[in-house]
Amino acid sequence: MTTTVTTAADSRMLGLAHYAARGLLEHVLARHGVTFPQQIALRAAVTADAPRTPDELAAQVRATLKADPADTLAALDALRARDLLVADGPHLLPTEAGRALLTTVASETAPLTARVWADIPAEDLAAAGRVLTLVTERADRELAALEAATPEG
Repeated sequence: MTTTVTTAADSRMLGLAHYAARGLLEHVLARHGVTFPQQIALRAAVTADAPRTPDELAAQVRATLKADPADTLAALDALRARDLLVADGPHLLPTEAGRALLTTVASETAPLTARVWADIPAEDLAAAGRVLTLVTERADRELAALEAATPEG
């Protein structure tokens, strides 16, 4: 069943779409005992151009998820505890098990994702991509301004 949207996109619609898609991913991740923040951290380590320190990985995850620093460090600790990330000098590197987990999750989510995105016209996807990029840039600017105006406690 395809729904025709007759209202303009807004923050609520964006949030509903995000959580619906994230729910699919989290369902798959739960089968592997991994949380969404852990998956984001592991993916950041796997896709990094160069090895990252724990602080660099944590900063990247915080920037992506707008997450609490303690929660981000807890995600990294959990990945290390499961031997999905390993310390190599000052860096955290993904293990073969970590890489394999991401590959497995990708293969399990691929058919779900394909069905979600199926038959959406390319021009609609391009327009949505432009709008979402602009919304992300603007929201990031607003958040940075709020954080800059918040006194350190």
